Formats: sequence, structure tokens, C-alpha cells
Amino acid sequence: MISTMAGRRAGCLSGLFNRSIADRSLDLWVMSEDLGIPENRVMIDDQERIHLLRRGTNTEAHEALLDQVKRIMRRSGYPVCIVDRRGIRAIQHQCGTIRFGNDPGTAVLDPWCKAYDLENLYVMDASFFPTSGAVNPSLTIVAQVLRAAEHLKGEITGAA
Repeated sequence: MISTMAGRRAGCLSGLFNRSIADRSLDLWVMSEDLGIPENRVMIDDQERIHLLRRGTNTEAHEALLDQVKRIMRRSGYPVCIVDRRGIRAIQHQCGTIRFGNDPGTAVLDPWCKAYDLENLYVMDASFFPTSGAVNPSLTIVAQVLRAAEHLKGEITGAA
């Protein structure tokens, strides 16, 4: 019976400590851009397995940003700053996976997001961006889709 009571006290103290820490904590999501490079890509091997080839980029700028955020947090009264590096597991707003442009030698899509090498393929998502521009890209994607759809409508109806 004594050990059970001691265990309850320890659990109670642990719970109080955890709540005390949680009540005085703040979580921040600090993001920076992973710049696109041609070597970063998705590949399918001979056995049709999918592989993600990725080398992190912009790491020096990201580390500088983290250092600055930690300094600001400490000056704001948060003396302990713990960084949880998520790496590839926490990718947000993927952009730039299919480049678009005027030159089929350097781009997969034309300015209307139509594939240069396929007659009937339009890619209408964030992959046409060269980068994300550090903001949520949704409205720009919608604008590009509307622009490209209007062009496609003209192509189909002959009004282009």
C-alpha cells in the first residue's frame, strides 16, 4: 500500500509539473524556403518503387532565422527554447516541382501550364511556381488556374 501511495504522489507531482510547464509554454512553427534544385526530384526505380531524392537547401538562412527567433523568445521571457527539427516529414506548400516558362529546354510547362511534350496535359497546381514566395500560395494558384482555364476555353472553342 505504501508504494501505491508513493506512486500516486509521484504521478500527481509529475502531472502538476507538466501542467505548469504547459501553461507557460508557447509553440511556434518557424518555416523558411527549401529552394528548388534540379537534383531534388521524385524517381521511380526498375521495380516501380517511388524514391524521393532530396538535399536540403537554404539551411544557412534557416539556421540564422532560428537563432533570431530564439533570441526574440528569450528577450520575451521564454528562457528555454527547444527546436524540434521535422525535416522532410513536415513539408508544407510544395511548389516548384514542375517548372513552367517560355523555353521547352528549361521548362516542362508552357506559360498556360500545358505540358510541352504532351498534347492534352495541363498541370493546375502549385508545381508551376518557381518558389513559394514565403506565403500560402492558394490564391495565386486559383488566379493561375482561372487564367489558364480561360486560355484553354479559347483553344477549345477556337476563340484563342
